[in-house]
Amino acid sequence: HLIGERQFSLMKKSACLVNLARGGVVDEDALYRALSERRIAGAAIDVMETEPPRRDHPLLGLDNVILSPHIGGSTREAQKRGEWGAAEEVVRVLEGKAPRNPVFPLSVL
Repeated sequence: HLIGERQFSLMKKSACLVNLARGGVVDEDALYRALSERRIAGAAIDVMETEPPRRDHPLLGLDNVILSPHIGGSTREAQKRGEWGAAEEVVRVLEGKAPRNPVFPLSVL
């Protein structure tokens, strides 16, 4: 709930919120109020606090929100990059090279 009532009150009426990060980052009750009262123009949401959302979730009935089923990063390009990127990293490590994107800096290991 990093984005809630206070943050929505600071936004322009023309603002559109986009959440592709994590469910729970946005207070969904506050978002619903901001959208239904037209305090912000719209929202595009790829992640929800509970997935899948319940059938009677209030955001599902609004005309100024776009919801996607947590697949925003599932483009062909992203899938190809993820699959090949992981394979290339494995090869790098097996060749004795440092990984390009270690989870922990090598100084910690």
